[in-house]
Amino acid sequence: MENTFEGKVIWITGASSGLGKFMAYEFARQKGILALSARRTSELEEVLKEVKKLGGEGMVVPCDILEEQQIETAMAAIIKQYGRLDVAIANAGFGIYGKLEKLTAKDWRRQMDGNVTGLALTAKFAIPHLKNSKGRLALIGSVAAYLPNPNTGAYGASKAAVRSIGQTLQLELKGTGVSCTVIHPGFVDSDITRVDNDGVFHPENKDPRPKNLMWPTDKAAKVMVNAIGKRKKSFVFTGHGKILAFLGQHFPGIGRWLIGKLG
Repeated sequence: MENTFEGKVIWITGASSGLGKFMAYEFARQKGILALSARRTSELEEVLKEVKKLGGEGMVVPCDILEEQQIETAMAAIIKQYGRLDVAIANAGFGIYGKLEKLTAKDWRRQMDGNVTGLALTAKFAIPHLKNSKGRLALIGSVAAYLPNPNTGAYGASKAAVRSIGQTLQLELKGTGVSCTVIHPGFVDSDITRVDNDGVFHPENKDPRPKNLMWPTDKAAKVMVNAIGKRKKSFVFTGHGKILAFLGQHFPGIGRWLIGKLG
């Protein structure tokens, strides 16, 4: 898979941190051309500097995926600059946490608008250009799509929707030359649990997920880029992630018991 993406134009949402940032670095090592989107322009500029150091090139395209017009405008800016799109990665997302009986309508709308509507609209505006290049679309889901987890019900529901959207797109895109890869990570080191339900970042917050099961972000990004390169339809990763997804599908009772043990 070395340099599979050399010279390819790659759009990543949520590229200012976490998996989006490290995927950008992995594509840069393969000499890709990165279009980096997120809300935080200053962080994107720092990512772009590293992209260039690693052998890639690119541009910063500020975009809040909660705003449809900004998604459309970002896509137009990329096409104006490069004239094509080869890969689109709908990575931007976040978690709303709390017991379902405590969540408000505002919480639910924010969760679904970000992880579902924003992702679907990213795909919508990218697909016409991906058809021209017979390119690759990637949707970032989660192992949470496969089994329940206390206090993350809204997040799990949103990622189950991502899984369904991906499966639908795989049917709708058949014969176009465009692949749709839905990626479901297990526990990966990121800032997702340090952002509260209003989108405020708290760097001092401890990550409650089991540290012994956590994958480094750079390692996760590498296998994700590889899955996109191979045009896989569904990719579940980390060893524990594969086990949990399998149990969630085939032995849900055992899956719920194991999740309880993991806390």
